[in-house]
Amino acid sequence: MSAATTADAEATRTGVSSVLRRAFALNTLGPLGALVLACLFFSIRSDRFFTGANFSLIVQQVMVVGTLAIGQTLVILTAGIDLSNGAVMALGNIAMTRLAVNSGLNPFLAILLGLLLCAGFGLLNGGLVTTINLPPFIVTLGTLNIALALTHIYSNEQTVSGLPTEMTWFGNTFRIGQTDITYGTVLMLVLYLVTWFVLRQTAAGQHVYAVGNEPEAARLSGIRTKRVLLVVYTTAGLIYGIGSWLLSPGPGSATPTPGRPTTSTASPPSCSAARASSAGAAA
Repeated sequence: MSAATTADAEATRTGVSSVLRRAFALNTLGPLGALVLACLFFSIRSDRFFTGANFSLIVQQVMVVGTLAIGQTLVILTAGIDLSNGAVMALGNIAMTRLAVNSGLNPFLAILLGLLLCAGFGLLNGGLVTTINLPPFIVTLGTLNIALALTHIYSNEQTVSGLPTEMTWFGNTFRIGQTDITYGTVLMLVLYLVTWFVLRQTAAGQHVYAVGNEPEAARLSGIRTKRVLLVVYTTAGLIYGIGSWLLSPGPGSATPTPGRPTTSTASPPSCSAARASSAGAAA
């Protein structure tokens, strides 16, 4: 066996060993064990739990929160926190829907403006954190209230209905076997894959980890820490905008209530309004 082949085999074994160590670490086994126990419990309670239709419904109801979690994860990796995610998402949703329905704007342009609005809030968060050196908790608590106020002012506390098909397209489904899968679910999973690849396989992703681990050491090693933070918060805002787009499918309407940091006793979730209330709890 050549030296190159031996080195490749050793690298493969090392990589597999590293993956296994991470997979069986205590901080991974805890949530995994809880998930397995929950699945066993519900499978005993109902013979319909382990069905494609049920899992499709579960993923549909968490796809908005799951999308918000991607942006929040990026911020947390920099040792920050973003309390404004749900409120920014609600503002983006109301902005794009009212622009398309009430103002008669082209739906694609309305969606683009909604995404840019959310990204702008992310840029504002990152700018305040990097230029004034305010704690992310304080900054995003303030922008949370600003976004909520703007949402209620702009919406006039009114629900927007009759959305164009461009805004509800992600609620459409295609079939895999006997299971209906929404395009919004596919988008969420693609975002997870792209985020994983960027964080694990690119220099930019490693810079995010470095800034979150030790910002001063990262700065001394040549990483532009402030630029990294600005990009992370802006990207997170853009992802919240995508989450606001995913709020629209379902009943084909938008309300000013998602993202509000309160709990409610609403009926069981069955549409985008359910995903909206869940997103508010995540915020």
